Amino acid sequence: MITVDTVTVGYGTTAFVKAVDAVTLTINDNEILGIAGESGSGKSTLMRAIYGDFSTGLRIAGGTVTGRFEDERTGVVTEAQSRDFGKLWWDQISYIPQGSMSVLNPLMRVEKQVVDGLPKREREGDRAALRARIAKFLEGFGLHESVLDAYPHQLSGGMRQRVLVAIAAFVNPRLILADEPTTALDVVVQKKILLMMVEIQRRLRNSLVLVSHDLGVHYQITDRLAVMHRGKIVEMGPTAEIFANPKHEYTQTLIASLPRIDGERREARA
Repeated sequence: MITVDTVTVGYGTTAFVKAVDAVTLTINDNEILGIAGESGSGKSTLMRAIYGDFSTGLRIAGGTVTGRFEDERTGVVTEAQSRDFGKLWWDQISYIPQGSMSVLNPLMRVEKQVVDGLPKREREGDRAALRARIAKFLEGFGLHESVLDAYPHQLSGGMRQRVLVAIAAFVNPRLILADEPTTALDVVVQKKILLMMVEIQRRLRNSLVLVSHDLGVHYQITDRLAVMHRGKIVEMGPTAEIFANPKHEYTQTLIASLPRIDGERREARA
């Protein structure tokens, strides 16, 4: 689906600051790929490069990010590079960023923010019928229709984060990129949201890329794991194998720092 080929990414023009250094990876169809590493390791910058979001001054200084997406509604296959991914946002590719309060507009009701995030074809037609579809979809996230009439500050952190996940999943994109989607939430809410995301991935059979510094999260839900350190991927492979036999010294240190890993790994999918 996505191929990242020796990509170097950073910020600035005259004084370029490198954040990702010659990274290569693939995102396969129907998988959950985890990206782990400490703060400042380049995880979020890599996600923005994959998403094709250059609004923050991000620049790809070398290498390529290419994607191949098949629209299940039409059977049409789209091939593109990251600079053109903006045309596919919220349709083939969606993004769950960090920090629901910094993402959701505090002056706008939730319904308008959900609708504004949809592709044009979804916004056309009967608005009442669209609201009913959105309300029904939100029910699957444990959210009542009244959430649509609320402003973000009137919702709890967990509710706001579920709204972001719902926006990302509503049109069945082929790829969902989730950048620390459970940051600052308590462990009970974190678990609920992560289980929702796994259920969405299983149901849609799409691909999910999950960025998290929490190795316990990766252990429980990801199929493959990429470990980043100082802008590079230092180890990548099936998650269970990496936890059982970490080869890179940095990965060994991360895993050794865990007091324990709670919970069982989810059952392998057919």
